[in-house]
Amino acid sequence: MHNPCALIPVYNHEAAVPAVVRTVLDSGLPCLLVDDGSSPACAAVLAQLATLDNVSLLTLPTNQGKGAAVMAGFREAARLGFTHALQVDADGQHDLREVGTFLDASRTHPDAVICGYPEYDDSVPKGRLYARYLTHVWVWINTLSLQIRDSMCGFRVYPLQPTLALMDSANIGKRMDFDSDILVRLAWRNQPMRWLPTQVHYPADGLSHFRLFHDNALISSMHTRLFFGMLVRAPMILWHRWKA
Repeated sequence: MHNPCALIPVYNHEAAVPAVVRTVLDSGLPCLLVDDGSSPACAAVLAQLATLDNVSLLTLPTNQGKGAAVMAGFREAARLGFTHALQVDADGQHDLREVGTFLDASRTHPDAVICGYPEYDDSVPKGRLYARYLTHVWVWINTLSLQIRDSMCGFRVYPLQPTLALMDSANIGKRMDFDSDILVRLAWRNQPMRWLPTQVHYPADGLSHFRLFHDNALISSMHTRLFFGMLVRAPMILWHRWKA
């Protein structure tokens, strides 16, 4: 069975999110909005969007972080009867013309996480671009593999059953460390992954909640935890790879 929805975590993106929702709905995909403790102005916009057909809204009482919002959305999506969730950023970075391509891949490979790897235009901040390469190296070390082409692009289709099983057994990062953390842990579980290129654009007037020093420290701490987790799992990881 393949019954997907779009999962859109929102924190004060009231200017950008209406266009994102309209584009997703035009692709025929239901939307689940997760309000991560947004301002009253943003909450009002989300409440209005929730009156549209095929739009649901989950409201968190306080800001808990992107990862926490996405994971709460996964649980709500499963409760609503969806089997897969396409994670979409609310700020308009993702190329939503590719929604159909990602869903087709998920329909063909329903057990796999369908992951986007970004193709950037000139709008990408160079500091963030270079920092991604450091994360790539740590992810390759922590999975003892080169299979993860990019762990920071959140444009992915998750099969909910194995994703929820992982969430129930692991302490996954709840803020900007989420996207990399969950993908490494899924790789440790030998979760199938498929990779598709996706265009990523940083709008000139876009709202970013990335805090340079705080979130880089958070991501560094995540890599350290994952490294020691990899050391414990290394014999099993290598055994599975040899067996395959």
